[in-house]
Amino acid sequence: MSNVSPSGPPMAASPLTRAVLEIDEYASGLGWDRPARLFALVDSARLRAQEPRLAAQLGVGGDDTTAYTPIEQEELPAGKPLDEFLGTIAWPDAVAGCALTVERLMLPPSAEAAVPKGLNEAGLAKWVAAHPDRQEVRMTVAVLRDGAREAAIRLREKDSPNEVLTGPDLVPGLADALAATFAS
Repeated sequence: MSNVSPSGPPMAASPLTRAVLEIDEYASGLGWDRPARLFALVDSARLRAQEPRLAAQLGVGGDDTTAYTPIEQEELPAGKPLDEFLGTIAWPDAVAGCALTVERLMLPPSAEAAVPKGLNEAGLAKWVAAHPDRQEVRMTVAVLRDGAREAAIRLREKDSPNEVLTGPDLVPGLADALAATFAS
């Protein structure tokens, strides 16, 4: 993965926000209808000092202002629920944080009252997929060992870097699950 282009995130953004937007831009370049992707976030300066060849291979130069370098992990196992998979992860000390990008269907809050009662998870997913107000979204969520969080949400119908919503509390459940991968 290369660094964010000059048209990437504003330099005033926090290092974690820049990492999340870099991952969002990378995922956007791959297109939609992709499986979830998991990334380790490593301190860029530490990476340059300890693994200069890897840093060069990843395009992390000496003048790189990104504090975290995302390193994509192996493909997530097919058929295993995401929460179960995340429960099996343990990161080495060199990993400062992690991020996940995943596509989902979302409904506006106004649709919540119309959800039929008594649906199981499969039934609810089917109901959401058929709802006329559903939105396809790509969510990129990152957490650091110190508890910092950031997320980016991109709507498929507004697939533009200028239309990406960011904030620390956009996907709290997923952020909690990622943070749990650092619990000892």
